[in-house]
Amino acid sequence: MKMKRAAALALALVMGLSLTACSNGADNQPDGQTQAAGGQSGAGSQSGGEKIVINFFHRWPNDPKNSMFKELIDQYMAENPNVTINMDCILNDQYKEKIRMVVSTDEIPDIFSSWSGTFAQEMIASGNVAPLNGLYESDPEWAGKIAKASIDGFTFDGEIYGVPWSQDGKVFFYNKKIFADNNIQIPATWDEFIGVLDALKAAGYETPIVEGLTDNWAILHYLGTMNQRMVDPGVLAKDYTVATGEFTDPAYVEVLKKWQQLVSYMGEVCVAIDHETARGTYFATGEAPVMYLQLAEIPHIEKLIPEDFEYGFFNFPAFEEGKGDTKALTGAPEGFMISNKTKHPEECEKFLKWLVSKNGGEALTVKCGDISSVDGAVDETNALPSQLEAMDMIKSASMLAPWFDNACDASVYTVYGQGAQAIATGDETPESVMTQVQEAAASLH
Repeated sequence: MKMKRAAALALALVMGLSLTACSNGADNQPDGQTQAAGGQSGAGSQSGGEKIVINFFHRWPNDPKNSMFKELIDQYMAENPNVTINMDCILNDQYKEKIRMVVSTDEIPDIFSSWSGTFAQEMIASGNVAPLNGLYESDPEWAGKIAKASIDGFTFDGEIYGVPWSQDGKVFFYNKKIFADNNIQIPATWDEFIGVLDALKAAGYETPIVEGLTDNWAILHYLGTMNQRMVDPGVLAKDYTVATGEFTDPAYVEVLKKWQQLVSYMGEVCVAIDHETARGTYFATGEAPVMYLQLAEIPHIEKLIPEDFEYGFFNFPAFEEGKGDTKALTGAPEGFMISNKTKHPEECEKFLKWLVSKNGGEALTVKCGDISSVDGAVDETNALPSQLEAMDMIKSASMLAPWFDNACDASVYTVYGQGAQAIATGDETPESVMTQVQEAAASLH
């Protein structure tokens, strides 16, 4: 089964919520002519009910997700003819900037997408996000089908502020045939992992593991996991908090030393290519047998590999001296929040329950390749075996550790990522990088 990769669309950031890329509304206004959040529209029911407008803002203007959302919204409005869903969207970085600008204003959308973790906390801190405990408590049958680990990512001080839509994890993908041909076993510890890379190198693979280190986010995915595995959880929580972060624990230097060790197996090419090139040119061709990938990248891999290519997964190995949870999986749910300023809170909840359901979850996984947070949304009849295996990995994880750039302040993770890149090029040492990280953290106090 092959699935088409979404085409990246470069969209300019606009200042209003009316965004032409993915406008959707029952009133058939021209693209971009959507209503302000909480506003009224001439569109609505032909059957005489209250005319309700819901403004829905998300970060996926690309196909296939954009088309999927349009189809789902059209279906919902056909079933609820008194409701108009005005859908607007822009790409990741622009979305982050835009939602941060409007979340504390009267322009906040009725429903909007959010990452979990620190980003969700930032949204909640605006005071304009509605707690949703009542939604979950009123329908335990629906709530019971949503992965608990995903709900936990939107839970703070006992209050739930989001409805998780998708979930993801970061694991090592490996070439099964190459491992079998060389009698290589799945590693459980870091030393075993280094032994695997040594064995692959001895077997003639000059780049036993690959990554595109021109993409800072790809480096951060490594560092976040490695910190989680190595550093005491209490210390990590303190350091990832803006007001208390110090990053003075010696374990952080040890992590960067292991990073320095790891990049030596990636070859000189790693510092000159991006993640997509590493995935397509090296891993999918069999030139590099191991790569750290998101489970949501399964459709991309499926499109690239030949039919006889078999891949498997394994979680990041444990550090023998580490103090973190070795059963955790780096990744995070994404979901939707509801504004507490919406004029139609019950209708917003109704729509999200309909969207985050078996119907919506199946569309997300089958059409777009993402892993749905809804249990039972996909099975062997409508999903790839690797996607089902991915869902099982997420379910079996003790916790979902947030992406590094969702876990701490940008001033810290930017310096961290740039420093790790400089370690890969030989321009910095682990000690010098941590000094810079400590200075960045101190500047926030």
